[in-house]
Amino acid sequence: MQDLPPIVQFSHVSMQYPGVLANDDVSLTIRKGEVFALVGENGAGKSTLMNLLYGLQKPTLGTIHIKGTATTARHDPQRAMAMGVGMVHQHFKLVPSFTVAQNIALGMEPKRRGFFYDQRRVNREVLALGERFGLAVNPRDVVGELSVGLQQRVEILKALRRGADVLILDEPTAVLTPSETDELFTVIRRIVAEQGMTVILITHKLGEVMQLSDRVGVMRRGKLIGVVDTSATDERKLAAMMVGRDVIFDELRTGEPGEQAVLTVQNLSAADDRGLPAVRGISLTVHAGEIVGVCGVEGNGQTELTECIMGMRLQTAGTVTINGGEVSRLDPRAIRAMGVSWIPDDRLRTGLSAKATVTENLLVGKQRRAEFSGFHIHYQKKAARSYAQKLADAFDIRAGGLDLPAESLSGGNMQKAIVAREFSFDSPVLVISQPTRGVDIGAIEFIHEKIMEKRNAGCAILLVSADLDELFRLSDTLVTIYEGRITARFAAGEIDKQGISYYMTGGRQGEEAQA
Repeated sequence: MQDLPPIVQFSHVSMQYPGVLANDDVSLTIRKGEVFALVGENGAGKSTLMNLLYGLQKPTLGTIHIKGTATTARHDPQRAMAMGVGMVHQHFKLVPSFTVAQNIALGMEPKRRGFFYDQRRVNREVLALGERFGLAVNPRDVVGELSVGLQQRVEILKALRRGADVLILDEPTAVLTPSETDELFTVIRRIVAEQGMTVILITHKLGEVMQLSDRVGVMRRGKLIGVVDTSATDERKLAAMMVGRDVIFDELRTGEPGEQAVLTVQNLSAADDRGLPAVRGISLTVHAGEIVGVCGVEGNGQTELTECIMGMRLQTAGTVTINGGEVSRLDPRAIRAMGVSWIPDDRLRTGLSAKATVTENLLVGKQRRAEFSGFHIHYQKKAARSYAQKLADAFDIRAGGLDLPAESLSGGNMQKAIVAREFSFDSPVLVISQPTRGVDIGAIEFIHEKIMEKRNAGCAILLVSADLDELFRLSDTLVTIYEGRITARFAAGEIDKQGISYYMTGGRQGEEAQA
């Protein structure tokens, strides 16, 4: 690896936002033909650094060289692509109603006779490109009807068609099954080995870093802490470099679930926002002191299931009961009053009020209490702010000020604010979706410990997550969901992550899955 020539060089790069130094004098060399992983806590500056490379932002100080050529003040994504840099964002930039070929060719459409869009030529190009890089797709498929794994292939092919030989992948496995992750890793290894490409991997999953990368760069609070050969380190050492202390991810399950069924879902069905079936006869039970983990590729009914439980979506059939009392027709406020807390999967759409202050968001659900609302009329600002500060300190919510709008927070700190608010209630039921999405490894450790504290105190917890490591670490019972149906159930330890992907993609387990 030492003999490989440099392809990207950052020289004393800094990026200053108002009140925040996102990148602080970063000097880094990335070599041609390597897989380079960039890791760090939320706000460490890794995404900002890659945005500078891709031209989405301009550095305050320093220079960036791509293949020996310095970028200029006019550097933007179009120029970055012309220099061979492509980026696949965590949230895909695809047009769902377009075909695969139309998405891949978007902005660079070939023409017949200089005027007519040449669909046949694009289809041929996509097929040839897919064969060359081992990313087979059907150019005529509509993107919105594809699995997440195939959509990601389209994004990668779009970058490759534009001539990328430096490919930035931002959290590429966040919504993939284990088998799709393995397929992606196979492709990455192939394009690096056979095409000499450079892949820059931004991820929170240190296991993937160890499995795939050649070298790792670790960032903390805007600074590059160090670059190490992957073969010379391990997950614990990397985690310690990221957060500045030892991080221990040991088995957390303790005790046994109780016999009392606290949350019961029976034959539940519901439609999605388009009126199409999304939840199809789901039945499940969560006992006191039990975590039931829901495993599935996103978009298979998980969101609609939790929204039905919380009264946010009207079910078309079935019932939801809490401690024996049916809540199917109650509104969200009444359901929360019965002792249900909820961490939704979309923190901006349903988790927070972006324009409200951090304090106001942390107070939601308690704003009518006497200590915060004198005579239920006067807002007790001092008491509210003192309460919010305690939560912010306890959950390490890093805000420029508690009186600033919640939209000023980073994604990870938004998530910690939601977790802090919902965990502050003494609720017998917790419905949790994607609790650690977008948060750093230190915060993941902290949130996991808080979830287990709730579980060991007798809480019934329904946990939905796209992170199988998280589900396997925390859950007492695992259920798989596919196209709105439960396809299998397992007690902890009965199946591994590779085995469970079969049921996450449509395999069914006996009569139990039919219930």
